[in-house]
Amino acid sequence: MWKMSHENKVIRSVEDPSGLHCVDIFRRPDGRFGFQHCRRDPEDGRGWAVLSASGPEGFGAQAEAWAAAVAHVAWLRAVADEG
Repeated sequence: MWKMSHENKVIRSVEDPSGLHCVDIFRRPDGRFGFQHCRRDPEDGRGWAVLSASGPEGFGAQAEAWAAAVAHVAWLRAVADEG
């Protein structure tokens, strides 16, 4: 699975109400944007595990990455509708 480079800069991070899932919107060194959906298990000390990501092609704008994440992650749609 594709992993986020440490060179990417997270510009928005949203957790679900349980705190077990998050979506990060990030900017890549080439200026393109992406997202990744992660999960953590409290009993597992390794931290966040990537469930899905936007892929290596990315998006030209932050708003495009956000819209794609909202379309891809069901719980994020509910959070986005609230705020």
